[in-house]
Amino acid sequence: MRIDILTVVPELLDSPLSHSIVGRARKNGLVEIYVHNIRKYGLGPRLSVDDYSYGGDAGMVMMIEPVEKMIEELKAEREYDEVIYMSPDGEVLDQGISNELSLKENIIILCGHYKGIDHRIREHLITREISVGDYVVSGGEIPAALLTDSIVRLVPGVLSDETSALSDCFQDGLLSPPIYTRPADYKGWKVPEVLLSGNPKLIQAWQDEQALERTRKLRPHLLDRYDAAPENKK
Repeated sequence: MRIDILTVVPELLDSPLSHSIVGRARKNGLVEIYVHNIRKYGLGPRLSVDDYSYGGDAGMVMMIEPVEKMIEELKAEREYDEVIYMSPDGEVLDQGISNELSLKENIIILCGHYKGIDHRIREHLITREISVGDYVVSGGEIPAALLTDSIVRLVPGVLSDETSALSDCFQDGLLSPPIYTRPADYKGWKVPEVLLSGNPKLIQAWQDEQALERTRKLRPHLLDRYDAAPENKK
């Protein structure tokens, strides 16, 4: 898998893409991630990438020309499955989207900045828009890092125990059950006895029950989608 991230502030992506699971995946050659500075195609002596908006609204807008040239440069080298724009009004990222994107071969992620991007980029160059929630941050870099992390950890071979990803929150539409490790008793705070029983059936039944209960309590809206899934209909 290859992910190309386009940004005007590449430094913001240095740390999250160079450490932990994503960093190891890159070092082991399981995924290629390249961060491109859009200022490479900036205009004029100052390599400008933004300008005032038509209509007089406050805030600067990323110009179409530098973005279009960078995307076309990349597309001249290979085909891309998706050109994604991180946008507050895109489809809200969930585990299903991450699962889907982890099966792609080549992805471009465009990070907006300032007030946003010229809308013609969205109309003619972007194939998909993704949001990380109903709030606004200073730019698309942190959301792009979040999306990248959620995708990369699903690539085969990235996790030392690939079954770990299958038990993550949202993989089955529910929150994960509580998890514990040693010691079994800390200051009188005890691990549930069923987890110490060594009985896989009892443990699985308890985990399923806890996942449903935690979802019902903390994210009840998820249950509608869970109940609608064909495998969960009785």
